[in-house]
Amino acid sequence: MSYAGDLTPEEAWAKLEQGAILVDVRTEGEWAHIGIPDTKATDNDPLFIPWTFPGGIPNPRFVQDLKEQAPEDPAAELVFLCRSGQRSIAAATAATQAGFTSYNVLEGFEGEPDRYGERTVNGWKNRGLPTNLGKN
Repeated sequence: MSYAGDLTPEEAWAKLEQGAILVDVRTEGEWAHIGIPDTKATDNDPLFIPWTFPGGIPNPRFVQDLKEQAPEDPAAELVFLCRSGQRSIAAATAATQAGFTSYNVLEGFEGEPDRYGERTVNGWKNRGLPTNLGKN
């Protein structure tokens, strides 16, 4: 593993409550249409930096955007989140290589699809963690 570790959504929330910063690496469309984590109960606002653009096109400015938006504090911990926990692995790896302490959120925001293809099995929102969806 080339980053600090994997966290369950609940462990990620606990890390945020301890001062870590959430970095949501999904696309703008996902943020707008699926929802975002609500971190108002923590000390830090999330960062929204897409790892890829629609169509899977890589964001060539990802590390640069991260360096511009993340705190310069070397002790800061970053928690990376995507839809299912896959893009966030790549983002956490890239951030670690850029000098950040980085974690990946297993299951992502939406989690795994069920047998019908609906994302209702697990993930941040399905585990009842705070979102802007009006459910919490």
